[in-house]
Amino acid sequence: MTPLLIINGTVITPEATQQADIIVNEGLITGIGHFEPADYPAFTVLDARGKYIIPGGIDAHVHLQLPTPAGPSCDDFRSGSQAALAGGTTFLLDFVTPSRGESLMKALAKRLKESNKCLVDYSLHMGITWFDETIPEQMEWCVNEVGIKSFKAYLAYKGSIGIEYWELEQVMIKAASLNAIVLVHCEEGDIILQNQKNFLSLGKTEPLYHALSRPAETESGSVRKVIDLCRSTGCKTYIVHTSTAESVELIRAAKKEGLPLFCETCPQYLLLDESVYSKPLPGSLKYVISPPIRSLQDREALWLALADGTVDVISTDHCPFNTKGQKDVGIHDFTKIPNGAGGIENRLALLFTYGVLSGKISLQRFVELTSTNATRIFGLYPEKGTIAAGSDADLVIWNPEMKSVISVKTQLQQCDSNIYEGMEVCGKAEFVVQRGEILLQPDPDIKSI
Repeated sequence: MTPLLIINGTVITPEATQQADIIVNEGLITGIGHFEPADYPAFTVLDARGKYIIPGGIDAHVHLQLPTPAGPSCDDFRSGSQAALAGGTTFLLDFVTPSRGESLMKALAKRLKESNKCLVDYSLHMGITWFDETIPEQMEWCVNEVGIKSFKAYLAYKGSIGIEYWELEQVMIKAASLNAIVLVHCEEGDIILQNQKNFLSLGKTEPLYHALSRPAETESGSVRKVIDLCRSTGCKTYIVHTSTAESVELIRAAKKEGLPLFCETCPQYLLLDESVYSKPLPGSLKYVISPPIRSLQDREALWLALADGTVDVISTDHCPFNTKGQKDVGIHDFTKIPNGAGGIENRLALLFTYGVLSGKISLQRFVELTSTNATRIFGLYPEKGTIAAGSDADLVIWNPEMKSVISVKTQLQQCDSNIYEGMEVCGKAEFVVQRGEILLQPDPDIKSI
């Protein structure tokens, strides 16, 4: 592996912004300061003048090759990781999703076969999609034998992968004893099921009714109950894809109380609003995700929560499905539309453009939200998510001047649609280095616009 010297860049960490050069050797950062290229004749020199050097992005919530009745999500681990690299992400956290009654060990073995073609570093959360008296022992095996210390529970999707609150409580008790963390999809599954049945009985089948069947209170009511369980069990708890203003208020208060609580949100909840469901078919199909896209008021509350530290992480919940042949199986019944959308390729550029450049968040907060906080929460720090001597050389040279328009025609994500289609972004990962190896660099034939 050829050692690297990155010169003239502006290094961004959560703690500081500084003009500095970086030495990379044997896959690690070995020096930060000011160095003369002439003193390092055997090094490949990258000139980052006018650019930011940031830690490689960490996407803590993706679903590559997720099996569903409509077929797997569009991106497998190879195409999904290619898209991640293009967007400046060097580490993914995906999921093992056992079938009902399937052992966690067997499900993990199958998932590892699928994930071994991933081009970036990755880890797996273990889904708890069913519960009986054997699950606590299986969780212990995950932690002690294979090092999986994060578990995901769904309170939606009743009848398939959703579990009950009393089952979640048992999972959290066991996780607390193992010093593990539990991720929770907070939606009131029983209420949603009843709402779905009511709308279908009235012939209301369009994507709009997907959103209306999951009103804001189905999330915030569930968040309230999960916070109560966090308090009673002492379990480290991470609320995924937070989307409502009331959820944010509950989480903010719980954090002030000192509970071991974390939360994420996603770009779709920061940049889109519920008007997307009024678009004509089949265009509205691509916005069917859970929880659904919310109101402008919810969106503004989430931006404030980014700035004040209530939200810890920006992930994508990347889980795209083609409109043709997958989403459109539910064109006459919204409950049959596979839930999910893409974003793994666009996350950093969207947050940089609409967060940093708009003045809503600082560059330091940008790095925290897209990389460092996730590594701290999920036990990857300080190897990942920072720029420091001894850390893995996972680095992005970020060109803040490059402009582009998001388009399905140019994306690497393997999907026939993009929920951010037509949005202008400023900023691009020009070089991406993972453990000292340059995995992405500019194409000399492509000019910035």
